[in-house]
Amino acid sequence: MEYQKNQYITLEVEDLGSEGEGIGKIDGYPFFVKDALPGDIIRAKVMKTKKNMAFARLEEILTPSSTRINPLCPHARRCGGCQIMELSYDAQLAFKEKKVKNNLLRIGGVPEDVLARVYDGIIGMESSADENVPVRYRNKAQFPFGKNKEGKNICGFYAGHTHSIIANTECYLGVEENEVILETILSYMEKMHVEPYDEETGKGLIRHALLRKGFQSGEIMVCLVINGKKLPGQQVLVDMLTKIPGMKSISISVNEKNTNVIMGESYEVLWGENVITDSIGSVQFKISPLSFYQVNPVQTRRLYETALSYAQLTGKETVWDLYCGIGTISLFLAQNAKKVYGVEIVPQAIEDAKQNAKLNGFTNAAFFVGKAEEVLPEFYEHGTVHGELVEDVDASAKSPDVIVVDPPRKGCDEACLSTMVSMAPSRIVYVSCDSATLARDIKYLREHGYELEKVKACDMFPNSVHVESVVLLNKKKATDFVEIGVDAEDYYSIKEK
Repeated sequence: MEYQKNQYITLEVEDLGSEGEGIGKIDGYPFFVKDALPGDIIRAKVMKTKKNMAFARLEEILTPSSTRINPLCPHARRCGGCQIMELSYDAQLAFKEKKVKNNLLRIGGVPEDVLARVYDGIIGMESSADENVPVRYRNKAQFPFGKNKEGKNICGFYAGHTHSIIANTECYLGVEENEVILETILSYMEKMHVEPYDEETGKGLIRHALLRKGFQSGEIMVCLVINGKKLPGQQVLVDMLTKIPGMKSISISVNEKNTNVIMGESYEVLWGENVITDSIGSVQFKISPLSFYQVNPVQTRRLYETALSYAQLTGKETVWDLYCGIGTISLFLAQNAKKVYGVEIVPQAIEDAKQNAKLNGFTNAAFFVGKAEEVLPEFYEHGTVHGELVEDVDASAKSPDVIVVDPPRKGCDEACLSTMVSMAPSRIVYVSCDSATLARDIKYLREHGYELEKVKACDMFPNSVHVESVVLLNKKKATDFVEIGVDAEDYYSIKEK
């Protein structure tokens, strides 16, 4: 049977897709339906058909799934942030485990018996007794400003796959102080007649608010991203915001470009400090508006502790930490390593990493600016970084005991992976925010002398489809080599999402 656009169907949902959409089949023909859950029986409207699949819109839940719950947030379906907030937390964790495993099997070519042996479970997050799912876990949030149809100033989040703002100052993923801060900024805008930015015309001033809170320190940072050089009546805003307990830093970042990039290239402090401090375990960090810092500090500690345990450090090892950011994993490793070398492309992040090493009294950590896929091969082949000889480097730096990688969603560049293999560390610890590119890179490493030893998933982002993983690979002994039987020809077929 051929299905037509705007046709209504009754569908039993059987599975979830990688982006959290429900999947059901009629006579073997699959329909993808946003907000539908496995076990739901639904009425849906066909929106788009293709030869091998169709997309439909949920119209009515005829029989709800046993895993369906009432979401805390009334905007959950419209907002792009919480794709699976209506799914029970146990079912969320099961979905994420299945996602990681399927990618390792399908993309990574990992044999089922190997995966069954090495899979180490998932690190779930605890929720309070009066909540169905974990909430209030994000220490950072970015809110766009605009106007509604009536011309009133609003802020909130973009609806999924759009730049249409859903007015909402109470996001359940962020800290409670965010609502007070956002309402204060809106009051200031009303009082001082300050307009929000309009993407279509390029006019207006207030683009975004970046909010951070140190979970351990309690310190709060506010950075307004503006389409101009100055903030009218800025002292009025400062006086209003400084009444909020915990306020530590108020700044502006100028971004006058017609771009989707939120932050400008720099920032100016209006009041207080240029950083806030926080800690993960016993390691302290200074965090600026431009710093990359994991947004879920509770789960970050558990993730990094797992990575540290997988690294098996005794105090005698030399370690490279690639894509090191502000040194979060590097300094965790430095607690138990002889020497740690970190690489990161963002210059400000490397400055932050050096300052964080000094803040914590670590003298066994060194940091280099550059792309990991460029810095590592150059250092390995010539002993230089950006053409300059690297001094005060341990002789073991070219043959480290452990390499740790924590790349962006696109995964590791092939040049980086190739150099890692040439450096022949005993162990590679791979921390990943995208299990598809993780699987692709593991396929390469397994074909070049490494084998999976442990795989653990970690839920850093409850209520969303995203899942982190940490993997341990050991270098094979000469007697361990076998033909894996997978083709690496399509190695770079997986692109950044």
